[in-house]
Amino acid sequence: MSLIYHITTKTDWADAQSKGFYEAPALKEEGFIHCCEAAQVDHIKSKYYTQTADLVKLIIDTEKLKSQLVFEWSPSLEETFPHIYGPIDMDAVVGVEELT
Repeated sequence: MSLIYHITTKTDWADAQSKGFYEAPALKEEGFIHCCEAAQVDHIKSKYYTQTADLVKLIIDTEKLKSQLVFEWSPSLEETFPHIYGPIDMDAVVGVEELT
């Protein structure tokens, strides 16, 4: 099992649970959902989410994803990140952890 992570709010996660799938705003804006690997979570949280409360980290099993997963280079961060090109189906989310 290979895991990747996505940071979102509790509200957005609750909405996803009622819909049966998760879509981040970036999916409509950029065409994919931004994710990260375990070693990147803290850096992404501190860079992009310092003003956001009630965060959760979705733990995603890449083998259960139905949408395409692509690892792509980010020139602005100078690292490779996993991007999901489509919604995240609920059975691919194998865990949810609160972020403080």
